[in-house]
Amino acid sequence: MSIAETWGRELYEALRARCTIAPLIARDGALTIDDAYAISLDFLSRRLKDGERVVGKKIGVTSKAVQDMLGVHQPDFGFLTDAMQVADDTIDVDTYGLIQPRAEAEIAFILKAPLKGPGVTAADVLAATEAIAPCFEIVDSRITDWKIGIVDTVADNASCGVFVLGKERLDPRALDLPNLHVAVAKNGSPLSEGYGHAVQGDPAQAVAWLANTLGAHGVTLDAGDIILSGSLVPLEPAVNGDIFEMILGDGRRTLGHCVARFV
Repeated sequence: MSIAETWGRELYEALRARCTIAPLIARDGALTIDDAYAISLDFLSRRLKDGERVVGKKIGVTSKAVQDMLGVHQPDFGFLTDAMQVADDTIDVDTYGLIQPRAEAEIAFILKAPLKGPGVTAADVLAATEAIAPCFEIVDSRITDWKIGIVDTVADNASCGVFVLGKERLDPRALDLPNLHVAVAKNGSPLSEGYGHAVQGDPAQAVAWLANTLGAHGVTLDAGDIILSGSLVPLEPAVNGDIFEMILGDGRRTLGHCVARFV
Protein backbone atom coordinates (compact mmCIF):
# COMPACT_ATOMS: atom_id res chain seq x y z
CA MET A 1 0.00 0.00 0.00
CA SER A 2 1.36 3.42 -0.97
CA ILE A 3 1.93 6.32 1.45
CA ALA A 4 -1.10 8.09 0.00
CA GLU A 5 -3.31 5.02 0.44
CA THR A 6 -2.12 4.36 3.99
CA TRP A 7 -2.75 7.85 5.32
CA GLY A 8 -5.77 8.49 3.09
CA ARG A 9 -7.49 5.43 4.53
CA GLU A 10 -6.67 6.48 8.10
CA LEU A 11 -8.13 9.97 7.55
CA TYR A 12 -11.20 8.51 5.86
CA GLU A 13 -11.79 6.09 8.73
CA ALA A 14 -11.42 8.96 11.23
CA LEU A 15 -13.99 10.97 9.27
CA ARG A 16 -16.51 8.13 9.28
CA ALA A 17 -15.90 7.25 12.93
CA ARG A 18 -15.96 10.93 13.94
CA CYS A 19 -12.68 10.64 15.81
CA THR A 20 -9.23 12.19 15.57
CA ILE A 21 -5.79 10.79 14.84
CA ALA A 22 -2.30 11.88 15.79
CA PRO A 23 -0.60 14.35 13.41
CA LEU A 24 0.77 12.59 10.34
CA ILE A 25 3.98 14.60 10.26
CA ALA A 26 4.72 13.55 13.86
CA ARG A 27 4.61 9.93 12.77
CA ASP A 28 6.38 10.33 9.44
CA GLY A 29 8.69 13.33 9.35
CA ALA A 30 9.63 12.64 5.73
CA LEU A 31 6.17 13.57 4.40
CA THR A 32 6.21 16.46 1.92
CA ILE A 33 3.50 18.81 0.73
CA ASP A 34 3.34 16.82 -2.52
CA ASP A 35 2.78 13.68 -0.43
CA ALA A 36 0.05 15.53 1.45
CA TYR A 37 -1.82 16.44 -1.72
CA ALA A 38 -1.58 12.81 -2.88
CA ILE A 39 -3.02 11.73 0.47
CA SER A 40 -5.81 14.29 0.08
CA LEU A 41 -6.71 12.88 -3.33
CA ASP A 42 -6.82 9.35 -1.94
CA PHE A 43 -9.00 10.57 0.96
CA LEU A 44 -11.32 12.21 -1.58
CA SER A 45 -11.45 9.09 -3.78
CA ARG A 46 -12.79 7.08 -0.86
CA ARG A 47 -15.60 9.59 -0.33
CA LEU A 48 -16.45 9.54 -4.03
CA LYS A 49 -16.71 5.75 -3.88
CA ASP A 50 -19.36 6.27 -1.20
CA GLY A 51 -21.42 8.22 -3.73
CA GLU A 52 -20.37 11.77 -2.89
CA ARG A 53 -19.65 14.13 -5.79
CA VAL A 54 -17.40 17.16 -6.04
CA VAL A 55 -19.29 20.47 -6.12
CA GLY A 56 -16.39 22.86 -5.62
CA LYS A 57 -13.08 23.64 -3.99
CA LYS A 58 -11.90 25.62 -1.00
CA ILE A 59 -8.92 27.71 -0.06
CA GLY A 60 -7.68 27.46 3.50
CA VAL A 61 -5.33 29.39 5.77
CA THR A 62 -5.35 32.53 3.63
CA SER A 63 -5.65 35.28 6.24
CA LYS A 64 -2.99 36.30 8.76
CA ALA A 65 -5.49 35.88 11.60
CA VAL A 66 -6.04 32.22 10.72
CA GLN A 67 -2.38 31.58 9.93
CA ASP A 68 -1.33 32.93 13.33
CA MET A 69 -4.07 30.95 15.09
CA LEU A 70 -3.09 27.63 13.49
CA GLY A 71 0.64 28.21 13.07
CA VAL A 72 0.34 27.44 9.35
CA HIS A 73 1.80 30.22 7.21
CA GLN A 74 0.85 29.36 3.66
CA PRO A 75 -2.50 28.70 1.96
CA ASP A 76 -3.78 25.26 1.10
CA PHE A 77 -6.75 23.84 -0.79
CA GLY A 78 -9.33 21.12 -0.49
CA PHE A 79 -12.37 19.72 -2.26
CA LEU A 80 -16.04 20.30 -1.48
CA THR A 81 -18.57 17.51 -1.98
CA ASP A 82 -22.35 17.59 -1.99
CA ALA A 83 -22.33 15.85 1.41
CA MET A 84 -20.50 18.86 2.88
CA GLN A 85 -23.10 21.41 1.75
CA VAL A 86 -25.90 22.30 4.14
CA ALA A 87 -29.10 22.34 2.10
CA ASP A 88 -30.11 25.76 0.74
CA ASP A 89 -33.46 25.66 2.53
CA THR A 90 -31.98 25.22 6.03
CA ILE A 91 -29.38 26.83 8.29
CA ASP A 92 -29.00 23.80 10.55
CA VAL A 93 -25.54 22.28 10.92
CA ASP A 94 -25.51 18.71 12.24
CA THR A 95 -23.14 18.92 15.18
CA TYR A 96 -23.22 15.15 15.65
CA GLY A 97 -21.61 14.65 12.26
CA LEU A 98 -18.61 16.80 13.18
CA ILE A 99 -15.63 16.24 15.47
CA GLN A 100 -14.11 19.56 16.61
CA PRO A 101 -15.80 22.21 14.46
CA ARG A 102 -14.89 25.87 14.12
CA ALA A 103 -16.86 28.46 12.17
CA GLU A 104 -15.38 31.02 9.81
CA ALA A 105 -17.01 33.68 7.64
CA GLU A 106 -16.13 33.73 3.96
CA ILE A 107 -17.10 34.95 0.51
CA ALA A 108 -18.08 32.10 -1.83
CA PHE A 109 -17.64 32.36 -5.60
CA ILE A 110 -20.04 30.49 -7.89
CA LEU A 111 -18.44 29.97 -11.29
CA LYS A 112 -20.15 30.12 -14.67
CA ALA A 113 -17.02 29.23 -16.65
CA PRO A 114 -13.98 27.04 -15.95
CA LEU A 115 -10.59 28.32 -14.83
CA LYS A 116 -7.35 26.46 -15.43
CA GLY A 117 -3.92 27.61 -14.33
CA PRO A 118 -1.24 28.65 -14.75
CA GLY A 119 -1.65 32.30 -15.61
CA VAL A 120 -5.12 32.92 -14.13
CA THR A 121 -5.57 36.50 -12.86
CA ALA A 122 -8.07 38.14 -10.54
CA ALA A 123 -9.69 39.71 -13.63
CA ASP A 124 -10.08 36.23 -15.13
CA VAL A 125 -11.79 35.09 -11.92
CA LEU A 126 -14.29 37.96 -12.06
CA ALA A 127 -15.07 37.21 -15.70
CA ALA A 128 -15.68 33.52 -14.87
CA THR A 129 -17.85 34.19 -11.80
CA GLU A 130 -21.63 34.11 -11.98
CA ALA A 131 -22.14 35.41 -8.45
CA ILE A 132 -20.67 35.62 -4.98
CA ALA A 133 -22.49 34.74 -1.76
CA PRO A 134 -21.94 35.16 1.98
CA CYS A 135 -20.86 31.88 3.48
CA PHE A 136 -19.93 30.06 6.65
CA GLU A 137 -17.40 27.31 6.32
CA ILE A 138 -17.35 24.96 9.29
CA VAL A 139 -13.81 23.65 9.38
CA ASP A 140 -13.23 20.39 11.21
CA SER A 141 -9.85 18.74 11.67
CA ARG A 142 -9.39 15.01 11.87
CA ILE A 143 -6.07 15.76 13.61
CA THR A 144 -6.15 15.64 17.42
CA ASP A 145 -6.55 19.04 19.15
CA TRP A 146 -5.98 20.90 15.86
CA LYS A 147 -2.24 20.28 16.21
CA ILE A 148 -1.70 20.75 12.50
CA GLY A 149 1.13 21.83 10.27
CA ILE A 150 0.85 22.45 6.54
CA VAL A 151 1.29 18.74 5.71
CA ASP A 152 -1.46 17.67 8.10
CA THR A 153 -4.05 20.22 6.98
CA VAL A 154 -3.34 19.61 3.28
CA ALA A 155 -3.65 15.83 3.70
CA ASP A 156 -6.87 16.33 5.69
CA ASN A 157 -8.66 18.05 2.79
CA ALA A 158 -7.71 21.50 4.12
CA SER A 159 -9.53 20.70 7.37
CA CYS A 160 -12.92 21.07 5.69
CA GLY A 161 -16.12 20.00 7.43
CA VAL A 162 -19.29 21.51 5.95
CA PHE A 163 -20.42 24.85 4.55
CA VAL A 164 -23.53 27.01 4.53
CA LEU A 165 -24.34 29.51 1.76
CA GLY A 166 -26.45 32.60 2.36
CA LYS A 167 -29.36 33.17 -0.02
CA GLU A 168 -28.08 36.36 -1.66
CA ARG A 169 -26.32 36.15 -5.01
CA LEU A 170 -24.26 39.25 -5.80
CA ASP A 171 -22.47 40.44 -8.93
CA PRO A 172 -18.78 40.72 -7.96
CA ARG A 173 -18.03 43.07 -10.85
CA ALA A 174 -20.26 45.70 -9.23
CA LEU A 175 -18.48 45.49 -5.86
CA ASP A 176 -15.17 46.52 -4.32
CA LEU A 177 -14.25 43.03 -3.12
CA PRO A 178 -11.15 43.95 -1.07
CA ASN A 179 -13.20 46.43 0.97
CA LEU A 180 -16.27 44.31 1.57
CA HIS A 181 -16.87 44.11 5.31
CA VAL A 182 -18.12 41.17 7.34
CA ALA A 183 -19.40 41.31 10.91
CA VAL A 184 -19.92 38.03 12.79
CA ALA A 185 -22.10 37.49 15.85
CA LYS A 186 -22.24 34.38 18.04
CA ASN A 187 -25.39 33.72 20.03
CA GLY A 188 -26.49 37.30 19.51
CA SER A 189 -23.26 38.95 20.68
CA PRO A 190 -20.66 40.60 18.39
CA LEU A 191 -17.74 38.23 17.82
CA SER A 192 -15.43 39.44 15.05
CA GLU A 193 -15.18 41.47 11.88
CA GLY A 194 -12.96 41.60 8.83
CA TYR A 195 -12.54 42.77 5.26
CA GLY A 196 -12.12 41.13 1.89
CA HIS A 197 -8.49 42.19 1.71
CA ALA A 198 -7.75 39.77 4.59
CA VAL A 199 -7.46 36.98 1.99
CA GLN A 200 -4.40 37.67 -0.16
CA GLY A 201 -5.42 41.30 -0.57
CA ASP A 202 -8.51 40.42 -2.64
CA PRO A 203 -10.82 37.37 -2.58
CA ALA A 204 -10.65 37.19 -6.38
CA GLN A 205 -6.85 37.04 -6.17
CA ALA A 206 -7.18 34.17 -3.70
CA VAL A 207 -9.34 32.26 -6.20
CA ALA A 208 -6.75 32.99 -8.92
CA TRP A 209 -4.07 31.52 -6.64
CA LEU A 210 -6.24 28.43 -6.22
CA ALA A 211 -6.75 28.02 -9.97
CA ASN A 212 -3.02 28.33 -10.59
CA THR A 213 -2.05 25.99 -7.75
CA LEU A 214 -4.59 23.38 -8.81
CA GLY A 215 -3.43 23.70 -12.40
CA ALA A 216 0.00 22.50 -11.32
CA HIS A 217 -1.72 19.33 -10.05
CA GLY A 218 -3.79 18.89 -13.23
CA VAL A 219 -7.03 20.00 -11.53
CA THR A 220 -9.35 22.71 -12.86
CA LEU A 221 -12.00 24.96 -11.38
CA ASP A 222 -15.14 24.02 -13.27
CA ALA A 223 -18.30 25.81 -14.36
CA GLY A 224 -20.83 25.50 -11.55
CA ASP A 225 -18.16 25.05 -8.89
CA ILE A 226 -18.60 26.72 -5.52
CA ILE A 227 -15.26 28.18 -4.43
CA LEU A 228 -14.72 29.17 -0.80
CA SER A 229 -12.13 31.95 -0.89
CA GLY A 230 -10.87 31.87 2.70
CA SER A 231 -11.86 33.20 6.10
CA LEU A 232 -12.05 36.94 6.71
CA VAL A 233 -12.04 36.46 10.50
CA PRO A 234 -10.44 34.19 13.13
CA LEU A 235 -11.91 30.71 13.51
CA GLU A 236 -14.36 30.24 16.38
CA PRO A 237 -15.15 26.90 18.08
CA ALA A 238 -18.79 25.81 17.83
CA VAL A 239 -20.89 23.45 19.92
CA ASN A 240 -24.47 22.23 19.86
CA GLY A 241 -26.85 25.14 20.43
CA ASP A 242 -24.57 27.86 19.03
CA ILE A 243 -25.95 30.25 16.42
CA PHE A 244 -23.57 32.21 14.19
CA GLU A 245 -24.65 35.07 11.93
CA MET A 246 -22.57 37.04 9.46
CA ILE A 247 -23.53 40.32 7.81
CA LEU A 248 -21.78 41.22 4.55
CA GLY A 249 -21.72 44.89 3.56
CA ASP A 250 -19.81 47.57 1.70
CA GLY A 251 -19.78 50.25 4.38
CA ARG A 252 -22.95 51.88 3.09
CA ARG A 253 -25.43 49.04 3.00
CA THR A 254 -26.01 45.43 3.90
CA LEU A 255 -25.47 43.15 0.93
CA GLY A 256 -26.22 39.76 2.40
CA HIS A 257 -26.17 37.56 5.44
CA CYS A 258 -25.68 33.94 6.40
CA VAL A 259 -26.70 31.97 9.50
CA ALA A 260 -25.34 28.69 10.83
CA ARG A 261 -27.26 27.05 13.68
CA PHE A 262 -25.61 24.08 15.35
CA VAL A 263 -28.11 21.38 16.27
